Amino acid sequence: MSRAGIIAWQVLISVTLAVVWEWGYDLHERVPWLVPDLLDPYFVSKPSAIYDQFLHASCLVDKRGTWNGWSSGEFSKCMARSENNLWVATLVTLKNTLAGFAVGTSSGFVLGLALGRSDRLTAIFQPFIVAANSVPRIALAPIIILAFGLGNASKIVTAWLVVVFLVFFNTFEGARSVDRDHISAARLLGASEWQITRTVIIPSTMAWLFASLTPAISFALIGVILGEFIGAQQGIGRMIIEAEARGEAAGMMVAVFVLMIVGVVLAGIVRRVQAYLLRWRPQTVGNL
Repeated sequence: MSRAGIIAWQVLISVTLAVVWEWGYDLHERVPWLVPDLLDPYFVSKPSAIYDQFLHASCLVDKRGTWNGWSSGEFSKCMARSENNLWVATLVTLKNTLAGFAVGTSSGFVLGLALGRSDRLTAIFQPFIVAANSVPRIALAPIIILAFGLGNASKIVTAWLVVVFLVFFNTFEGARSVDRDHISAARLLGASEWQITRTVIIPSTMAWLFASLTPAISFALIGVILGEFIGAQQGIGRMIIEAEARGEAAGMMVAVFVLMIVGVVLAGIVRRVQAYLLRWRPQTVGNL
C-alpha cells in the first residue's frame, strides 16, 4: 500500500473514533445493548469538552471563552496565576523523564557491560540483581518519595529505577553474545582488554542497547507519572490527580492526550537516533 493510502486509512480511523466518541453515547437510551457504558461522558468526557478544557488549561482562553492575547498580557497573567498549568506541568514531567532516562540508560549500560564481560562478577551479583528486579517498582515509589521528597529528585529516581534494569539486561545479553572469534582475533593482533571493549564489545552491543531505548523512554515517562501520582508539587501526574479529585473527566483526558503526544515524540526521536547510529545495519520493514 502506498504512503498516501496508509495516511488516508489512519485519518479515516481517527475521524471515525472521534465521531463515535462524541455522539455515540447519545444512542445509549435507544440501543443500550449496542453502546457500552464506557462511552458515558462522565467517565471519558467528549472530544469537544476535552478541546475546551485544553484551551483553558493551557491559558489560551479565559473563563468566558475569550482568547488570551499576547499583547494584552492576559496569557502571561494566566500563566502566573497557575503554578501547574499545562505548559509548566508538561515541561516538568518532560525534564524529569529525560533526566531519569539518561541516568537509567547510562548506568544500565555500564553495569550490563561490566557484568557481561566478567563471569566472576556475574556469578557474584546475579542473585542480588534478580532479587532487586523482582520487586514491583510501584511498591518502591512511596519509599522513594519518603526518602527524596516531593521534588524532582524522587521522580528522576523512580524513572531511573524503571529504566535501569531494562537497559541492563539488554546490554548484558549483548555483551555475552559477542562473537568469540572477533575477540580472539583482536587479542591475536595485540589489542588490550580496554581496546577490545572499545572496538569490539561496545559496537557489537549497541544494537542490543538501542533495542531497549524505545521502551525505556516510555517506561521513564511511566516512572515519572507514577511518582507524581504518589506525591508531587508539579507535573502532569498531579494534574490528573487534581482533575480526578474534582471529577473532571475532560481534565484527566487532556493530561492523558498530552502524555500520549510526549511519548510518541520521544519514541520517534529515539528511533531517529537509532536509525542514524545503526545505519550500517540492514534495514527491516514493518517495525512498530
